[in-house]
Amino acid sequence: MTKREGLPSAKGPGVAPEPAPRTEPVATGLSGIALVVVLTGYALSIVDASIVNVALNSISDDLHGGPAALELVVSGYGLTYALGLVLGGRLGDAFGRRRLYACGLAAFTLTSALCGLAPTIEFLVAARLLQGAAAAMLVPQVLATIQAATEGQARARAIGMYGATAALGMVIGQILGGLLVELDIAGIGWRAVFAINVPIGVAALLAVRRVPATRAGAKPGFDPKGTALFGLTMVCVLALVVAGPDLGWPLWLWSLLLVAAAGALALARVERGLEARGGSPLLSPTVLSHPGMRRGLAAMVPFSAGFGAFLFVYALVAQGHFGLDGLESGGGLAPFAVAFFAVTLFTPRIAAALGARIVTLGACVQGAGLLLLALVIRFGWPHPSLTLVLAGIGLYGVGAALTGPTLFRMILADVPPAQAGMGSGVLVTSQQMATALGATVGGTLYLSMTDWQSTMPAAVAVLALLACCSVIVLVISLKLPDPR
Repeated sequence: MTKREGLPSAKGPGVAPEPAPRTEPVATGLSGIALVVVLTGYALSIVDASIVNVALNSISDDLHGGPAALELVVSGYGLTYALGLVLGGRLGDAFGRRRLYACGLAAFTLTSALCGLAPTIEFLVAARLLQGAAAAMLVPQVLATIQAATEGQARARAIGMYGATAALGMVIGQILGGLLVELDIAGIGWRAVFAINVPIGVAALLAVRRVPATRAGAKPGFDPKGTALFGLTMVCVLALVVAGPDLGWPLWLWSLLLVAAAGALALARVERGLEARGGSPLLSPTVLSHPGMRRGLAAMVPFSAGFGAFLFVYALVAQGHFGLDGLESGGGLAPFAVAFFAVTLFTPRIAAALGARIVTLGACVQGAGLLLLALVIRFGWPHPSLTLVLAGIGLYGVGAALTGPTLFRMILADVPPAQAGMGSGVLVTSQQMATALGATVGGTLYLSMTDWQSTMPAAVAVLALLACCSVIVLVISLKLPDPR
């Protein structure tokens, strides 16, 4: 039987959980309905990271927001989202993952309604900050529940669907946002991109009891010093990423990297000391030392950074050079979505046959798609073949489907279910940070080059950078442990 919410821990107070044995038995399983429920909340959090992008012009016209305020509408959500993920995972381990998921989903639904009702741009920014915090509460519980309630092929399939949701959510967000703004449902315009979350969130809340109630085998303690140092490090990095493009990357802003580095070193020292004393650190060095997590994260970072840069620069080229609206540019990503979803259905079987080499194959296919796009743009400009462009985007989707879900499974394979919340929080935080950093670096490189060159060499240069990310993933994949 799985330890249920509200039952006392078998361990006495002050006794640290052992890292090696599983302190939480695997739950009786995760039904199809339960998986849909938890993935629905996760999908909403991913979609809302990108759905607002195509509505910024309408928001600016209606609420009279300037560039800085609009930047906060986008980045404020990501800021509180990334900052709260590890803490959200720890809270789920301590108080029950289903309970935290339900609270986070309810808060996300409420804050989505507040965003849609925002009377001023300042109100909208505040609501987006709260919406990101709500997402940070619910998202770590998704992977943690899958990790604690499934095993074997069932876990592989569930994590495969999680990986599909992660990638498809961002693509669907851009398509759906353009569609909702274009349709202008009930005359509410941009507000529909937030209002659509309300009925979906309510429906998922009504079925949340179908999700198994799991928690850590021993109630973990909290680490205020580690939490503060982690927050300081994350804020410095995110501030550099978010504010750099608007401020022109001044020298004083780069000093935040030194503060972040000092915070990271202090965090590592504090966490090692706390674990050695039998405490419960926010980021357990034991969990982070597992080969699957360590090497998997090393591959996940360039993979996610490349994906974030690809989507952002694609939108800049499609809407800037070719003059497509949000819906049209989003529709151009349909081959990615179709290819990703189709291949993900067979990823567990391919992984069973190839082991860790599925990541190697995925990196090669992604690189081939990027190379095809670079060649089509280089030799077909200014009117590249639409068929070949869509084929390159489809190949990129195939490679992402082979790589992403497998890395998710590898990273969490060695994490005990009792620490599944912390493990998933670290994973999703790394993914979100890398995606944001990739989008910023890729977008900055593209925009900087278009200031003194034409669009074509700028786009080819970014594609070359993304190909380098694929090569890095390929090299790391050769050292990954066999997931079979």
